[in-house]
Amino acid sequence: MVIGVRALVDVIVPRDELDLSGMTLARRSLVGLLVVAAVAGAAPIASFAADQKEREFQECAECPVMVGIPAGSFTMGSQQSESGRFDSEGPQHKVEFKAFALGKFDVTSEQFLTFLKETGHQPAPCNAMLEMRWHSPGHGLASPPFDADLPRWPAVCLDWRDAERYIDWLNAKVRAEHPATTRQHGPYRLPTEAEWEYAARAGTTTARWWGDAIGTNNANCNGCGSSWDNRILTNVDSFRPNPFGLYGMLGNAWQWTADCWHQSYVGAPGDGSAWSEPDCAKRVIRGGSWSSLPVFIRSAARSGSARGDKDTDYSSLTGFRVARDLP
Repeated sequence: MVIGVRALVDVIVPRDELDLSGMTLARRSLVGLLVVAAVAGAAPIASFAADQKEREFQECAECPVMVGIPAGSFTMGSQQSESGRFDSEGPQHKVEFKAFALGKFDVTSEQFLTFLKETGHQPAPCNAMLEMRWHSPGHGLASPPFDADLPRWPAVCLDWRDAERYIDWLNAKVRAEHPATTRQHGPYRLPTEAEWEYAARAGTTTARWWGDAIGTNNANCNGCGSSWDNRILTNVDSFRPNPFGLYGMLGNAWQWTADCWHQSYVGAPGDGSAWSEPDCAKRVIRGGSWSSLPVFIRSAARSGSARGDKDTDYSSLTGFRVARDLP
């Protein structure tokens, strides 16, 4: 179902009372999300997880399915005692959030191909030696960097600039479909690093949302106990979701965030905003991939990447999911 977010929000702005009796399920769902946001996470995480289907929306045919993430706060980073911890995951610090929305899945190959076919955008190779790249010759044609047509794989082999171009296209779609209700910029964007970790944890404090141990068949990595381990990508919905209803936050494909890479959290913002610099050589990636060891498949694990850097170029393994501001 395609839902216009702003149109749904309008029902609660001028009201003294909420009368939900005449609303469709979709309208009641988003009103419920915004009420949760307004009380800044007063409802327990378990209650939110139980209602996750009613927190989903999709506002245009090409738009990803989004999940509302409640306002709240958490402690970002890892404890000194966490197994596999890197120094870049500290110092721990409290971060507070307004409600926002995050893609239920990574942007898929099928979704990214739709963008390429409409725009003719040509991503640079993620592996120039192997000529590994998306092919976008124009005239409504495009193909992925792998041989098979696997529409539900996460779109990888992408630089953060490619993610930004996709988001520009997505925002133009939303503005065209809802011209009276959209703002000049956004509402879609890359998630901030803090938003990503808050959503990945989904109210948990263990190394992974399912617990401290890597376990078996919880994700796709080099040692996760899945049938795809260290061999190949898999579909974005191959594993169960976390308590926020988000799929694939850990493993399968690294995910770009909006932040510049910093070696530690000294000086990091506490309001959930992106930590940026005028000249950002590297961007933060999160989540690990199908070839990553379990030490990287943790909610606090982080790395930085830049296209063309032989030491830190993870772009052949990296995709993204989109975030959305909520009114």
